[in-house]
Order: sequence, then structure tokens, then C-alpha cells
Amino acid sequence: MVTRTRTRTRPHTRRAAYATAALVLATACAVPATVAAVTDPGSVVLSPPEPTGPHAVGRTELHLVDPERGHPWVEGTTERDVMVSLWYPAEPDDGDELAPYVSASAGSALASELEQVGLPRSAVDVASSCSNAFAEADAALDAGPFPVVLFSPGFGVARFLNTANAEELASRGYVVAAIDHPYEPDAVDLPDGRVLRTRVPNTETPAYRDAIATRVADTRLVLDAMDALAAGGAPQAGGDPLPGGLAESLDTSRTGMFGHSAGGLTTAEAMLVDDRVDAGMNLDGSLAYHVGDQAWADATTRGADRPFALFMAGTSGGRNEPHTSGHHEDLRLFQSASTGPVTELIMAGGEHMSLMDYQWALPAIEEERGADHRTWREKVAEAISTVDPEASVDAQRAYITAFFDAHLRGEDEPLLDGPSPEYPAVAFVDGP
Repeated sequence: MVTRTRTRTRPHTRRAAYATAALVLATACAVPATVAAVTDPGSVVLSPPEPTGPHAVGRTELHLVDPERGHPWVEGTTERDVMVSLWYPAEPDDGDELAPYVSASAGSALASELEQVGLPRSAVDVASSCSNAFAEADAALDAGPFPVVLFSPGFGVARFLNTANAEELASRGYVVAAIDHPYEPDAVDLPDGRVLRTRVPNTETPAYRDAIATRVADTRLVLDAMDALAAGGAPQAGGDPLPGGLAESLDTSRTGMFGHSAGGLTTAEAMLVDDRVDAGMNLDGSLAYHVGDQAWADATTRGADRPFALFMAGTSGGRNEPHTSGHHEDLRLFQSASTGPVTELIMAGGEHMSLMDYQWALPAIEEERGADHRTWREKVAEAISTVDPEASVDAQRAYITAFFDAHLRGEDEPLLDGPSPEYPAVAFVDGP
């Protein structure tokens, strides 16, 4: 029995949502397009919605080490480990296998969270859940080199949880580098067998400032690594070989970045200090350390001097107002300060977790498991609201791709000119 379903999901205001919504999707992350019951009764296998572009997709993992910094939450650390998943246009061989949806420890941590939303740990077979990308497949060079797009996940969230959008971009001719920020997620697996567990002290503003500063440094480390790879270097720890043709497929002169929630603020902050990022997109992130306390980040009051997009969802804040610049001061200040063009979109029928893999994963779990108790319903409503899952996934893929096509490839993109009848779930927001 195979079902195709799609679905989505939001920092301090948005950030707090992770505490509950992550309980739901933690294990669901492996769900999208193909969901099949396996031998254990009721256990489902998850796989993201298939990408729609002309290229097959490959995936490899990079282990980067910064020897010059540790981590503010881990006393005594002198090096910074960062894990990156690279999705890219590929030419798979017959023997190439699909990459797992998540790493082993990340999957185990995710699975354990199901119990907190009233489902058994075995509800999702994470170990059997696969992505649509072929592991270590050779890169496709026929149409390259390709622009590079970095991705930063939400606070405490693993890099795998925006796989649907990453695979879509790769299928349309981008190399996507998704970054794990260790000591935030429950678990980050390293190739040498170490597992870096969460050390988040709290979610108060000082800790969040530390997290964003660390994330920006991680981003710059990844930008350095992409430049080194494109130049024929081997920045990965141990110098392990990469898939054939991957280095030649990178065009780092055209680099973008997007991020969900805290990853959106990370994107805006990184663009202030590193001009290698030509265009950025924020998926439903507050652009401040704490909006209610007016703890503004540099990006809040300085904006962006290059193209930037705000792709928001649902409501936010104590009064549950639409998450737009018309209702939230951080977004208004960012818009007003920006000298580069800012595109603002809102998916009013979605919620914070709609703009990540939760959008397709949660409905798939519910359909296969028949989950219909109150705790589950409440958490799903908080995470993704009522937007149609398939329409939501289709729309976010279309707008994310169109934004980077316009600003990294210089293509004319009518989709960015105004509302589209093809994607009625998304509305354009006039700036302040």
C-alpha cells in the first residue's frame, strides 16, 4: 500500500514551537511521497515527495572541522565539527542505492519523540526510510557547473528536515549544502563514530545569541569548503574522496542561502558579514533574538543589501497575528532597512512547520497510522494547520526555485511578480 502525501511547519515565538512540534515530526521526517506499511504492523516507511526537475539527485556527506574554535556551550572544546549533506544533480549507475532519510542517531532520537505525542516509538520505521537521492552517485556534468545554495535548519533541528525542498532544488540544477549545527539537534553523527548530543542550556536570549553567532561561523566554514572543493581541494576531514565530478559541478560564483526559522535569521546575519551569499530567503523565521523584548539582531536594523525573500506562514506572537511585516516589528524593521529588493510571501493557511518536511510527513503518518486522538490533533494543528499538504509543498518548491532562478541565474520569473492562480495558498505582502 503506497500513498502520496505532502505537508509542512516556525523562532522565539517561532522557536518555541519546536519544543512541541519537533516531538511530532522528529520521527516523521522520513515520510514524504512514498509511505508504505512494512512487516511490523502499523509501522510506516517514509520517503519525501519525488523531485520534479530534469536531473536525478545524488547525496553525499561532508565532515568539516574548524580547528580555531570550539563551542560556547561545551567547556574545553577547541575544535568545531560541522556536518553537511550535499544534494546535487547526479548520473546514478544501476548499482547506486538511495540514501537514508536521516542518520542513524538522528533517526533514533526522532523516533523516541513519537511517544510524547501518543504514538508508539515503532510507529515509523526510520531505519527503512529513504530519500529520493542516490548515495555517492557521480555528479551530472552535462549542464553544469551549477549554482550553490546553503540551507540552515531551525533551532535544534537536524539538517535532514528540509529534504523535500533540497532535493527539488538539486533536481533543477543546484548543489544544495544543508548544515547541521552540532550541540543544538538531539544527535549529530560523525563519520568517526562519535555522536554529538544536544547541549542547549535553555532557549533564553543570551543562549540564542550564542547559537546564531555559532551558526554564522558554521556558514562561513561551509562557504570556505565549497570554494575549496570547486578549486579542487579536499576540505573534508580526512580528505575522503567525493563522488566523481562533484567538484567540477560547483559554481560558487553564484551562491544563495535559505533557512527555516532560526535558519532564516542565520541567513540574514551571514549575508551581513559575507558577501559570497548573493541572495537569501527566510522560511518563517523571526528576524530578531526575541521580538517581544525587542532584542534585535544586526540584520533586524540593517536589513539586506542583496535580494532577500520572506516566505512566512500562519500566525505568530501573543495575539496570533499574521506573520507578516504589517504585524511584526522585526520584519517591518528589516524591510525598511533593506536596500536590496525584498519579496514577502505568506501562506496564511499553513503554520511554522509547514515550511519544512513536517508538511508532508505528518499527514502521511496520520493516514497510515489512523492517528486521531486529541494530543496528536492538537500538535499537528500547531505545527502545520489546515493548508492542503500537496498544494503547500508544490507552492514552496515553486517559489523557492523561482527566487534562486531569478537571482542566481538571472532568469525572468513571472511567478515573483504577483499572485498566481496555480498557487492560491500563497499571497504577496506589500512592504511597510
